[in-house]
Amino acid sequence: PKTDIVFLKVHKSASSTVMNILFRFGDTHNLTFAFPAGGGNQLSYPRHFLATFVKGFSPRSPQRFNILCHHMRFLQPEVQKVVSSSAIYFSILRNPVQLMESSFVYYKGTSAFSRAHSLEEFLSQPYHYYNPKDSDSHYARNLMTFDFGFNPDAEVSAERVQLMLKAIEASFDLLLISEYFDESMVLLKEMLCWDLDNVISFPLNIRDNSTKSSLSDTIMEKIKDWNRLDWEIYTHFNRTFWERIDRDIGRERMQQEVKALRKRQAELARTCLQGMGSVAPKDIKDSSLQPLQHGNAKILGYNLNQGLDKETERMCRRLVTPELQYSSALYKKQFAQKHP
Repeated sequence: PKTDIVFLKVHKSASSTVMNILFRFGDTHNLTFAFPAGGGNQLSYPRHFLATFVKGFSPRSPQRFNILCHHMRFLQPEVQKVVSSSAIYFSILRNPVQLMESSFVYYKGTSAFSRAHSLEEFLSQPYHYYNPKDSDSHYARNLMTFDFGFNPDAEVSAERVQLMLKAIEASFDLLLISEYFDESMVLLKEMLCWDLDNVISFPLNIRDNSTKSSLSDTIMEKIKDWNRLDWEIYTHFNRTFWERIDRDIGRERMQQEVKALRKRQAELARTCLQGMGSVAPKDIKDSSLQPLQHGNAKILGYNLNQGLDKETERMCRRLVTPELQYSSALYKKQFAQKHP
């Protein structure tokens, strides 16, 4: 199994669920994480990543960390200072149309979105609300482009797009697609030489349907135009994703793998979860499993079954612990005061 991993956590793209998978693997295998130096959950995002953002990094005695997965704005030469040269790099993408719809709700408090009553209103005259100079403007345009380290306001020329795609291809071993999450997990499992249980997950940091809105074709086209760089990244890597499946696994075997994954996930849901699924924030009984509520989104969580034996309870709890709580537990574990 591969233990040196860089995951670029792209916003609003099922990346919290992927992070849980990495947290669990690192937790059970006692791996070291590259935590933000000042605590918290972001590596000085939205600044470009620097090795000095990592707690315990020192240029004099460069310690290599196993897993780098907290929010950062990608900058490979700096990333290479904190992980081994054999580390596997991967990230996850999402259709920019759904990404923008999600961001508008989740980042409602940002300067670009706060004054627009609806996404339609924002898109009808984006520059009325959007100022590239605002420190939080990246949430409102080409967010994936930004997270990968590029300029989200750059002009869209064929040449620039090609350079950007080539740069991403040169840096990353695999780009997952959140719309095909199960297929993505199969590819990830293969690439990391992990077991099925290592890539099983329950969706984390997801919204209640009541805060989701359906979009007209006109709005979808406007979103694509406004996020043209993201659209180019997404369509390119969605295509190479399926090419990779055809080349490395084949559709038939992929179907069987996905089936096995879903079957195992259902088994774990029966074992672990009350009602086998997610619940509204107000219905979460264990406050330590309450996810962060952000913007206008209602973020769902889980209740664990009662009466589980200790080992099963621990496994189930890891599966449903929200990102912030899990991150701080791992931080405490890694930096526990070592008493003589």
